[in-house]
Amino acid sequence: MIIKKFKPGDWVKTKGNPDAPKMEVIKYIAKKDPLVGTINSNIYLECVYYRNGERFTKTVHQDRLMKLREVGGLYKS
Repeated sequence: MIIKKFKPGDWVKTKGNPDAPKMEVIKYIAKKDPLVGTINSNIYLECVYYRNGERFTKTVHQDRLMKLREVGGLYKS
C-alpha cells in the first residue's frame, strides 16, 4: 500500500527547481500507468497555481514534490 504524503490544502513545490511556482494541493487523482497498465489512485496529485492572474492546474507524482512551511500567497505570484 502506498502512503499519501499530502492533504488537500497543503502548499507544495517541485523538488530541485528553484523557479517552480508555489502550488496548492487540490486532490489525489487516478492515473493509468503507461508501462504496467494499472490505475494508480494514491500517488498522483492535482495541484493549482496562478501566474499573471491566470489559473493553471498540474498533475504531479507525489515523490516529485516537497511540502512548504510557509503557507498562503497563492494569488500574488
